[in-house]
Amino acid sequence: MTPNLAVVAIETPQWRMPRLWIPLFLLWIPVLLLSPLIFLLLATIAIATKNNIWRLLTVFWSIAFSLPGTQVRVEAEGNRILVRLL
Repeated sequence: MTPNLAVVAIETPQWRMPRLWIPLFLLWIPVLLLSPLIFLLLATIAIATKNNIWRLLTVFWSIAFSLPGTQVRVEAEGNRILVRLL
């Protein structure tokens, strides 16, 4: 399953942003419209690196489907950033 939502939270010692829910499923609309160009780009990369196009597509597809559940937390000097993919 591809990630559908991203939750972003930013905190500083003086300021705290409410959690922002970003709908990632809306990104599929431009991806579908640009899919012929994306396929040509991947085919060019596959030819340049002498790889099989289907293997390259499989790698990118498996990366996209393994993203849900990813959490990134960055903390430095009292500042915090949290990004979760659901």
